Amino acid sequence: MPTPEDFFAIDIRVGTVVRADVFPEARKPSLKLEIDFGPELGIRQSSAQITVHYTPELLLGRQVIAVVNIGERRIAGFMSQVLVLGAMPSATEVVLLGAGHAVANGTRIG
Repeated sequence: MPTPEDFFAIDIRVGTVVRADVFPEARKPSLKLEIDFGPELGIRQSSAQITVHYTPELLLGRQVIAVVNIGERRIAGFMSQVLVLGAMPSATEVVLLGAGHAVANGTRIG
């Protein structure tokens, strides 16, 4: 059974999407994101299956919540470095999590 220490080992941060592109090479409909996590972490990349509700244009400048310390994963030749978090009302639908108010990039979620 997971412990509170297991949860606290996960580094979840707020970042701002600075670039978003359609990712046609991915097997499932996805977007490539570049997210600014502030001076400590810098810009990180993510592949996200969020195309049901989001287009690249809708994401630019939007703050998102992501896990930043679970390692990298190569997806169709693209290195995904963070896991963007969202609610999943269905198997193909993701609604992004976000902060209730704008906060500094890199702010920790606790």
